[in-house]
Amino acid sequence: MLDRLIAFALSQRLLAVLAALALVLTGVAAYRALPIDAFPDITPTQVKLILKAPGMTPEEVEARVVVPLEQELLGIPHTLILRSITKYAIADITIDFAEGTDLYWARQQVAERFAAARDVLPMDVGGGLAPITTPLSDMIMFTIEGGGLSLAERRTLLDWTLRPALRTVPGVAEVNALGGKMETFEVIPDRSKLSAAGVSFSDVMRAIEANNRNDGAGRLREGDSALIVRSEGAIKSLQDLRRIVLRAQPVQPALRVGDVAEVRMGSLTRYGAVTRDGVGEAVEGIVVGLRGADASAVVRAVEARLAELQPSLPKGVRIETFYNRSTLITRAVGTVERALLEATVLVVVLLLLFLGDLRAALVVSLTLPLAALVTFLLMRGFGMSANLMSLGGLAIAIGMLVDAAVVVVENTVSALGHADKALPRLHRIWRATAEVAKPVTAGILIIVLVFLPLLSLQGLEGKLFAPVALTIVFALAASLLLSLTVIPVLASFLLKEGAHREPWLMRMLERGYTPLLDWALKHPKTLGLAAAVSLLLGGAAYVNTGKTFMPTMDEGDLLMQLMKPPAISLERSAAIDLSVEQRIRARIPEVEHVIARLGSDELGLDPMGLNETDMFLQLKPQDQWRRKDKAFIAEELRAIMRDFPGIEYGFTQPIEMRVSEMLTGSRGDVAGRSSARTCTCSTNLRSASPRCWKPRPAPVTCWRRPTRACST
Repeated sequence: MLDRLIAFALSQRLLAVLAALALVLTGVAAYRALPIDAFPDITPTQVKLILKAPGMTPEEVEARVVVPLEQELLGIPHTLILRSITKYAIADITIDFAEGTDLYWARQQVAERFAAARDVLPMDVGGGLAPITTPLSDMIMFTIEGGGLSLAERRTLLDWTLRPALRTVPGVAEVNALGGKMETFEVIPDRSKLSAAGVSFSDVMRAIEANNRNDGAGRLREGDSALIVRSEGAIKSLQDLRRIVLRAQPVQPALRVGDVAEVRMGSLTRYGAVTRDGVGEAVEGIVVGLRGADASAVVRAVEARLAELQPSLPKGVRIETFYNRSTLITRAVGTVERALLEATVLVVVLLLLFLGDLRAALVVSLTLPLAALVTFLLMRGFGMSANLMSLGGLAIAIGMLVDAAVVVVENTVSALGHADKALPRLHRIWRATAEVAKPVTAGILIIVLVFLPLLSLQGLEGKLFAPVALTIVFALAASLLLSLTVIPVLASFLLKEGAHREPWLMRMLERGYTPLLDWALKHPKTLGLAAAVSLLLGGAAYVNTGKTFMPTMDEGDLLMQLMKPPAISLERSAAIDLSVEQRIRARIPEVEHVIARLGSDELGLDPMGLNETDMFLQLKPQDQWRRKDKAFIAEELRAIMRDFPGIEYGFTQPIEMRVSEMLTGSRGDVAGRSSARTCTCSTNLRSASPRCWKPRPAPVTCWRRPTRACST
């Protein structure tokens, strides 16, 4: 079969060349269309319920909201883990499903169970299914600066101008909002005036509800036209609210809301805040990408939309981005691309040195780009993205891609130089390629089999390392096919006939290798003993070497987590954040901006207490650092935090934090339970035994240095 394949390629050389050109074109198109991200999609099929219960303590939320919902959610098919986090006025319930479960089917099942439980929940509980996102979906984070706008005005600008425009961008699931103030009309009744007027608090509420609406009264005919009759009663201003009539009196003036209550502008209860650079509070927007969206394309589209919106913003207002996913993507993918380029150049140089023939080295080196393009084509077909792991697999395979081509070309050169020249040139090339086809194929298949066990990994391990194995298998299979088809055709065009001479480098290496081989054959026991000792030393070194699941990738920026006393107020918590930011800006010149967010966001995707802060440290380029070492910056931060006793702190990175939170429900490295209480509910439904079942007595807050484990 292999002989016939080689013979077909050599007999149809024009077709083989055209196929190679078509491969180049389609491969380039596939590469340009590949989704690009920093990491492969490692998220499980996960559905979140976010519930808001205004005014309820964690105990009440737990007892009246979370427990009934958990009871209803138990028993959904293919459910693996059900866990929940309870905070003041908010609850986050997460359900993990088995691998391969359709996400929309899972959301439908959860939605049906949630609808069935609505009757047993308190009336004022709101919320529902979270957007179709993943914990790694944060694409762009920005703050609204300048223009002299107040916090309320900046929040209004985000909610009514930026947010609707950004939500229409393809691939954007939601735009989350943090910080600022949402303006409201506040009515503060005076109890003494209510008593004097004989009006109750409920009378005021009913009057406001009844008078805050527009109504229609049909149409009036006027000639050939019809006039729509409507009554406008919706409240538009404080004066409208003050003028609402509570009781009409025949002799005295009507009793109005303004007579018995103070009416003023206010804001909704704040469950979080954002501070920036130690100057003051800010308003932050987070663009959250849709699950499965191309991160690079989404970021480019969002940046373009923000540029379009800039002229329409109030004078002096600017959007300042402090986290951009494309920066991490460029850094991660750029590192692998640079490694690929360096490896390719090194392979070509080595081919030239060891083959000693420029034409032969050129023919072999063409295998590299062609095999890479076939790999990109297959990646596109299998729905893979170009990321650190998949491109890393291609980088690992670079040195192996030329193995088959080297053997084929070397044997072809030898055949053209020493074989019977009475035979046709193409026949000699076919015979030379056919001679090595079976051993070359066997060698490539053995290498492929070595990587196939990676495809059997499940869960997080499978999602991380399957792209590595697949790209290696794709690249090696492509190199084998090219070596048996395209490479013989190119050799027939480029290689010259004539006596083949060993390259200079090979002759020099042979001079040193021959006496070494003779010595080894004369002293087999000594050589065997040395090999055994080396094996033992290698085993001892392996046992004593530190091990980790995956090395930590440098994301560029730092994230410092702060844990303050549980009973702290929002105002005091924000003041501490501002003080820390001021110290950082004054003492660490490597930090360009510091943005801290405390408490919960509007959507509830990241429920935190008022005592918890995520502080983003946007760092300057490394050429502006005093020492190019993040550990040095961490030590400087530790020195600053010694000035703030009673505050726990820890260091992580944005995506690293999200991955930990996604997999365990906790941001820390260790999350556990005491003998009486736990912090995070996590039930393993596959074994039908509780892993970390939540308590019924009272909530507990727990953490460990250096990072928060969990809190309720």
